[in-house]
Amino acid sequence: MEEEKQKRKILKKLKNKYRLVILNDASFEEKFSYRLSPLNIVTLFLSFALVLILSVVMVIIFTPLREYIPGYTDVSLRKDLTTMVLKSDSLERELELNNKYLNNLTAILRGEDPNQIDSVQEEGVLNSSIKASNEKSKDDSLLRDYVEREDSYSLSKTSDNSAQVADKLYFFTPLKGTVTEEFNPKEEHFGIDVVAPQNEAIKATLGGTVIFAEWTVETGYVIHLQHANNLTSIYKHNSVLLKKTGDIIKAGEAIAIVGNSGELSSGPHLHFELWQNGIALNPADYINFN
Repeated sequence: MEEEKQKRKILKKLKNKYRLVILNDASFEEKFSYRLSPLNIVTLFLSFALVLILSVVMVIIFTPLREYIPGYTDVSLRKDLTTMVLKSDSLERELELNNKYLNNLTAILRGEDPNQIDSVQEEGVLNSSIKASNEKSKDDSLLRDYVEREDSYSLSKTSDNSAQVADKLYFFTPLKGTVTEEFNPKEEHFGIDVVAPQNEAIKATLGGTVIFAEWTVETGYVIHLQHANNLTSIYKHNSVLLKKTGDIIKAGEAIAIVGNSGELSSGPHLHFELWQNGIALNPADYINFN
């Protein structure tokens, strides 16, 4: 009972009305008056504090002032960093796929078994997410049988077709000089040796892409160019390579310097080979080296 009386007494004091009066000090004229209670003062103070806190929070959230808070980064900066991470990851993956492709292509040109073909096919050089099925359909099998039967009666040869395509092209002379050894496939000499003064520039016979530019023990500095129509040109025994793997080359552009590198070289010269569809062509049939 006493506690209830005490509570009522406190509540009554909070509800007691007081008058706030502002008087003119000289004439005691009342200028302003306002009735209020202690409870009104507490409510007004709490409301003002709540509004102030909400205003500060809104300013921090929706204005650049939030960037000055320790540990709080800019939203746009975080977005840019995320985008950069994704792009660098994609570039790294593309670079890995391209390296696998170039390594396999180099191995094929050397006559070796390619590596990692399955992984390249699974991942897809063009970021394809759909894997081709290895199962042959009925229509596909019938088409293959038809093509094989037609080819068995064909009198044309791949070498003839390659020669016909090559005849329509204009080959830039890679090096002017004296031919010291002709094309002779029977002795496994699949190119032409051209002697020229040292430090002469060797030029690309056709426009294309560098698919191999490395040092080999037997033929020294070697560079391979891949051209259209499945044509490949090879330049051996160079002293310096001016291009690297992956470079895009124009016809007549300097790609190397005449040299005497490699165990199979006996003097400054160029060993030049021309291949199409895996068949060695006689460069003298298409290029005048003199």
